[in-house]
Amino acid sequence: MTPTTKTSLPVHCNIAEIHRGIDTLFVAGDVIEVRIPKCGQYGTVSGYFDNFDSLASALARADERYRPQGIYYTINPVLPALLARACNRLRERADLSTSDADILRRRWLPIDLDPVRPAGISSTDEEHEAALTRARDLRSELAAEGWGPSILADSGNGAHVLFRIDYANDAEALRVVASVLGKLSDRYSDDRVKVDVTSANAARIWKAYGTMARKGDPIPVRPHRLSRVLEVPCNQ
Repeated sequence: MTPTTKTSLPVHCNIAEIHRGIDTLFVAGDVIEVRIPKCGQYGTVSGYFDNFDSLASALARADERYRPQGIYYTINPVLPALLARACNRLRERADLSTSDADILRRRWLPIDLDPVRPAGISSTDEEHEAALTRARDLRSELAAEGWGPSILADSGNGAHVLFRIDYANDAEALRVVASVLGKLSDRYSDDRVKVDVTSANAARIWKAYGTMARKGDPIPVRPHRLSRVLEVPCNQ
């Protein structure tokens, strides 16, 4: 199979992909935290956004300024009051971030398929393609079983599949999501690709699509890549 990623991919963020990710995941009125861990002297960089143009601009600027391993945002909307921590801007050396109790409602079942490799390095093209292929198989099989439409995305090193849900943020929802991820891991994890079973918490942060994945140094066989949304259902 011809890999879908090449080492010649861009090494900078893509503002169009950033906007597409925001438009895919969020709706008007949402408040979203952006979080960038491990920014050296800047510590953790964080900010809260309800203006999506400001959000997109902040993601693009942060990708270029900090060149971090990864930029993330909360997959589920947070309490509007948290805007007061850093309103439509990023704050360096942030000492507070979103907790599970700060999430209004669960909107997504996030499935992260990551190729097996040593920690702290990017995936090879072959490893990357293995995760994308596994994600496509998962989507196809679950759709055939009545799960409905889902989003397919490229994390830069692996693959994401997201199913739309509408759950309260409570203990029962956590139990259900954790159980589903565990069962999906039993079914789709092996010695090449793993389903991340740690993504069940409500305040889970997720790769900000359109920004770069920069784990480790970029070498020809393990390049840095752009994260992006690949497929969105027509009714999304």
